Amino acid sequence: MIVQNSFKKQVLTALLALSVLSAIAQQEKLVPYVNPMIGTYKMGHTYPGATVPFGMVQLSPDTDTIPYEAEGKYNPLVYKYCAGYQYDDKTIVGFSHTHFSGTGHSDLGDFLVMPTTGPLQLNPGTEEHPEKGYRSAFSHEEEHAEANYYRVKLTEPGVLAELTTSTRVGFHQYTFPKSDQAHIILDLMHGIYNYADKNVWTFVRVENDTLITGYRQTAGWARTRTVYFAMSFSKPFAQYGAKDFSKPDVYKGFWRKFDQEHNFPDLAGEQLRMYFDFKTTEGEKIKIKFALSPVSTAGALANLRQEIPHWNFDKAKADGQQRWEQELQKIRVQAATRGDLVNFYTALYHTFLGPTVYNDVDGQYRGLDQNNHTAQGFTNYTTFSLWDTYRALHPFFNIIQPKRNDDMVKSMLAHYDQSVHKMLPVWSHYANENWCMIGYHSVSVICDAIIKGNFTGDANRALDACVATARYRKFDGISYYIDLGYVPEDKNSSSVSKTLEYAYDDWCIAQVAKKLNRQDVYAEFQKRSTNWRNVYDASTGYMRPKLSNGSFRKEFDVLSTHGQGYIEGNAWNYSLYVPHEPEQMIASMGGKKRFVQHLDSLFTMHLPDEFFAHTEDITREGIIGNYVHGNEPAHHAAYLYHWTDQPWKTQERTRMILKKQYQPAPDGLGGNDDCGQMSAWYIFTTLGFYPVAPASDQYIVGSPAIQSATLTLENGKTFAIEAKNQSDKNVYVQKLVLNGKTLDRLYLTHAEITQGGQLTFFMGARPVKK
Repeated sequence: MIVQNSFKKQVLTALLALSVLSAIAQQEKLVPYVNPMIGTYKMGHTYPGATVPFGMVQLSPDTDTIPYEAEGKYNPLVYKYCAGYQYDDKTIVGFSHTHFSGTGHSDLGDFLVMPTTGPLQLNPGTEEHPEKGYRSAFSHEEEHAEANYYRVKLTEPGVLAELTTSTRVGFHQYTFPKSDQAHIILDLMHGIYNYADKNVWTFVRVENDTLITGYRQTAGWARTRTVYFAMSFSKPFAQYGAKDFSKPDVYKGFWRKFDQEHNFPDLAGEQLRMYFDFKTTEGEKIKIKFALSPVSTAGALANLRQEIPHWNFDKAKADGQQRWEQELQKIRVQAATRGDLVNFYTALYHTFLGPTVYNDVDGQYRGLDQNNHTAQGFTNYTTFSLWDTYRALHPFFNIIQPKRNDDMVKSMLAHYDQSVHKMLPVWSHYANENWCMIGYHSVSVICDAIIKGNFTGDANRALDACVATARYRKFDGISYYIDLGYVPEDKNSSSVSKTLEYAYDDWCIAQVAKKLNRQDVYAEFQKRSTNWRNVYDASTGYMRPKLSNGSFRKEFDVLSTHGQGYIEGNAWNYSLYVPHEPEQMIASMGGKKRFVQHLDSLFTMHLPDEFFAHTEDITREGIIGNYVHGNEPAHHAAYLYHWTDQPWKTQERTRMILKKQYQPAPDGLGGNDDCGQMSAWYIFTTLGFYPVAPASDQYIVGSPAIQSATLTLENGKTFAIEAKNQSDKNVYVQKLVLNGKTLDRLYLTHAEITQGGQLTFFMGARPVKK
């Protein structure tokens, strides 16, 4: 009887599993709605190549290499190639394995691979004359990109290039014509954001006629970055060679004893390019698996063998796309048009590109102290563009990716432990701290995770790291901030922006201290969080740079972005940046009526042409009036109407921004995606709510731009959103119903979302002015 019941149970379990698989199979696939080309033109700075969610490898085409300096000065074209690819370019240099997504700064571009035919050429050539190098022309008609897959026909060699990945391995498939002169170029000196001396050293070892290992050391944006690799060919190469372009006429080989250029088993140099020769038949495919490691060539080889142990390109592609499908299925939406769905799922795709995994399959990674560590009980992550992503990306993860965000917080705390400064990360990648932008916004990310109950580590230890970071007097004006209550412009630049952002981070610390009953810490940082008042000038109605003698600086231009105390914004934008005390900010600015006038003018004013002629931080991309959506300090601004008597204006403004700044086209992003921040803003706003002040449990209601959405949460619950009668005209919320009860407020709490339930928006063409 027991055996019979057990058998029945097994049958029922199997039938249930089959029914679940059948239900999944019947769901509409979401990968086809992802268009990686969105943001690859103009200022989006996204890359179109192959990667898996949060993957260490981003295998993508590079269309040009621009030197950091031209004629001894900073080359502004560097900014154009932050992701290595620009849609309007006509040639491809090759395919490299590491890329940032949507940043305003660049690095990476490691290990460029390029297939060629004909006489061997080891120079890249130029866009005007690609035939003089290994570069190739291409057309968008013969180019295609989707999640974890990219292909393009390279015109000059007549080779079809196809790319896919796993987390740590790039998989190349090149279909050659018949040729006795087929080559694979491995450019070890290529990089994005090229300093003249970026390449410090490269070592390559030819293990056999199908396996190459080595490493590359660079000193670019990250000053001490080392990446190891293992490169495996599906077919033995006939011969190979290399050239060190740093010393082409000095010597060949080691101490002139060897000719290093031809079939020498180990190579070392500063500027190496290698080649591997083949004979190919018509339509023959040569495949390459290229694994990365932050630790060792042995680690790279282990990553390769574990993640893609086979040579089935289509299987690797399908496996990676199934991982994308699983992530994208976490939010299922219905929308009016296919373009809306493409916008939404491409934005979701972009939010899941980073931060990126940064440890081998055995957990080892290179730490900030340049020693090797093992991630115990968590996955280690890198690429923390925190000045951007604390605003919406990490709060989005706290809803839809809480386990990953928990690991990211633990990665930040590991960074803190390895830091000689005992500081949390500011802008870090590949075991380096770049010290880019302002604030100590890892504090916001950590505190938000603790407040929302997603951090599984020692919360008091995490708070101690936040406090130590905020008290570190050597960092960027902190000593003045602590002593004076503000950062003085005559002592430290971008002083107003820093004062305001430090005050917000301090408020985050205070919230966690309160939660943990650390009253001394709470009192200190709650007081510090009011320091924004010290740079508010009531006589002008703006935040204004203050000098160390306590006076406001006389020279003051509310529209200028340079030399005025702000970064990536101006007085008009930054005077709105008090996300933790909006009511007090509005009161200080003359009350609700006057504040609405100020906020209205942000969106409606006309900036003169000379404004654009004298600014570098702000271009015509991403601007609506004086509202700069392409720069993050204003991302919360449209939601500030919530604290006035005209909250419906948040609804019309956010819907207007969605229409103007996001399009399903290569130039469809109105500014850098900034490691997913722009896309996270889109997702929140499209769903109908936004985290104005992370480390609060509240999300401010806007206007949903979908018909319905279902969020599948990691705790097994679902949160369903329906927008009844929603359209381009019906952008105003008439009534808000949560789990059958009408809400008398325009915000949701984190618990209301994560406990699951049903939120219904009733929409109309006229605002409800009550």
